[in-house]
Amino acid sequence: MKVHTELGFGFLEKVYENAMMISFSENGIFAEQQFPIEVMFHGQIVGEYKADILVEKQVILELKSHTSIAENHKIQTLNYLKATNLKLALLINFGKRELEYKRLVF
Repeated sequence: MKVHTELGFGFLEKVYENAMMISFSENGIFAEQQFPIEVMFHGQIVGEYKADILVEKQVILELKSHTSIAENHKIQTLNYLKATNLKLALLINFGKRELEYKRLVF
C-alpha cells in the first residue's frame, strides 16, 4: 500500500515491482524478483514462467497495472501456486486510483 500511496497509479508493472523490492529491502524482508517457475508434466518441464515477486519463499506477488483485475489474472496466479506447491498469492493491481488486490489460496 505504501508503494501505491507514494507512486500513485498507472505506471508500468515493472515500476511497482522495482519499488516493492526497494521497500522490502529497506524493511529487512527477503524477496526474490522474477522468480522462475517450471511447470512439470510426467517429470519433464513443459512450461517456464516468472512470478513477479516471491516473498520469504512463501508468498507469490503478481502485479498488474490494468483498469481492473480480470479472471485470467486470477487463473494465471492460481496456476503459479499450483506449479510451485505454494499456498498463498496476492494479486495486486496498481492500475486504478484505489489499490485493488485479491488474496488467492491454493
